[in-house]
Amino acid sequence: MQEFAFELALAARLERSREAVLSRQLGTSVRGRRIMDLLVVEPGPTFADRAAVTPERIPAPAIESDVGTGRACYWKDAFDIHPDRAESVVERAVELGFFERERRGGRTYVRQTARYPDDWFGRLVGIENKPDLSRPGDLQTQLRKDVSLGLLDAVVLATASYVTGAHLNRIPEEIGVWRFDPESGEREVIREPEPLTPDDPGVDIVERGTARTDVEVITAAEKARYRRRVAERAYGKGWRTYEMPACAEAEAGERFGTDGLPFCAWKGRLVDPASECGEACAGFDPADPPEVDLPAERARRQPWEADPEGRQRRQSGLDRFLD
Repeated sequence: MQEFAFELALAARLERSREAVLSRQLGTSVRGRRIMDLLVVEPGPTFADRAAVTPERIPAPAIESDVGTGRACYWKDAFDIHPDRAESVVERAVELGFFERERRGGRTYVRQTARYPDDWFGRLVGIENKPDLSRPGDLQTQLRKDVSLGLLDAVVLATASYVTGAHLNRIPEEIGVWRFDPESGEREVIREPEPLTPDDPGVDIVERGTARTDVEVITAAEKARYRRRVAERAYGKGWRTYEMPACAEAEAGERFGTDGLPFCAWKGRLVDPASECGEACAGFDPADPPEVDLPAERARRQPWEADPEGRQRRQSGLDRFLD
């Protein structure tokens, strides 16, 4: 099975077995480059408060600004970024219902509609997918980056391969290992992950070459800020980030315990619409894509609110603040 299909099958399996937000293909490096295949965001004590704000990602500068829920402040005084960027952040935050604004003497003032709940998420668990361990690529370097930085609470390697002692010896001992059969949905825990160090400073591997490795020390405060950013991205993005193929061979019926996966009847398997579908495919038959409501499917299976009531109430009265 291709890695894309393996990833979707595992995401669907995890979604059925745990109450958490799942997302795909997220950056989990502060200074360097690291893309985690799957991220599991476990709910924290105030998860419901976060879900009530907006179903989309709140821009980090809006959260990190001096805008609060009390007295409205002049928008230019609330940000430590370029004014053009700050203006676009304000527009987006108002659009999401996170900010409300008013005009006083020709100036724009903003406040939060609700206090941002810092403890809305709990553990962040990363999953690196390598269906075939005979083609590991840069797996060791990727996993060592995860351990040295310690941004996430735990990291797991998921594979369809038989896992040998030699494989385990090449993988950092802190990394958990799962053997997953996407067809049956069975998941065997070969090794439990050890807790990483999200509350301590970490070392981010910025660039690694044959003769030199560039690293940067990341403070605990920077890690905490970036963890929140990663959690926000995961909440807004989810894992159903593909578009269904505009092809008569495309089907969206239930596969791997969920609806809306991009299945191709001509190929007889899941496909990656972005790279495998279209006129270059010999089986391509132009047609409207299958009808499926991916946000509704996500809301049905995850603790994620597609249309929170609190957001509707706030947005309905925003027009009184606009010129």
